[in-house]
Amino acid sequence: MTLIECSIQALDVMEIKSLFDLSGKVAVVTGGADGIGKGCCEILAAAGASVVVSDLNADKAKVVTDGIVAAGGKAIPVTCNVLQDADLVNLIDTTVKTFGTVNILVNNAGLGGGGRENPFKIDVGYVERIYRINVFAPLRLCQLAVPEMGKSGYGSIINITSMSSIDKGANMCVYSSSKAALNHLAANLAYDFGPYGVRINNVGPGATRTAALASILTPEIQEKMLRHTPIHRLGEVSDIAQAVLFFASPASAWISGQVLFVNGGGDQTLD
Repeated sequence: MTLIECSIQALDVMEIKSLFDLSGKVAVVTGGADGIGKGCCEILAAAGASVVVSDLNADKAKVVTDGIVAAGGKAIPVTCNVLQDADLVNLIDTTVKTFGTVNILVNNAGLGGGGRENPFKIDVGYVERIYRINVFAPLRLCQLAVPEMGKSGYGSIINITSMSSIDKGANMCVYSSSKAALNHLAANLAYDFGPYGVRINNVGPGATRTAALASILTPEIQEKMLRHTPIHRLGEVSDIAQAVLFFASPASAWISGQVLFVNGGGDQTLD
């Protein structure tokens, strides 16, 4: 028997499945009622996790929760405005009171982008709002969740960043820099959270078919995006959710402080 055959025999199908099994784990997803957040909630629940669907829109969060429960999963909705510290505290407190712990945190809620940031017209209030949602809220939730993760013996944090964090272009200065900050935040927090047994990574979507993209997408814009995309299609929510599942699962047990760009091999710029 060859070494490869031995390896295949040792790593059987059940063991491979266990690498993505989240049974007994508890996941919190912000911005979980729509788009990428909704996809993350659904795939984590399908992998066995109890999911807290957190969103500003209570009605939409309940719809996602009801869908997960109807499919045989476990989920609760929690209304949360990530700009309000009391809401962030309540989100983690409610999760622990309901399910006993927090194991997985997906910081998906975000704001900005779309090439609408004229640097001569935006004010400090706009900049502060973008950074509070895209950087400060994820950090605050990390502060609240990591001690619980440490006590549970399992912790994984996934921040949803953006291709904009490394791309350069006009009218994107605030959003892009906030996502770049989120990347560097994770790279540094990996050192702080490692001793707790908690890993932290970012997933950076390329142009993904969501309601947000649909609001600006035209056939001309899509054609320009695909010029720079070796895998010649736009991303689907499932593409991003599957990357989140990888980082949430034991399959990524020795990965922390990294950014995975899910972008079809390109950058979907409009040049």
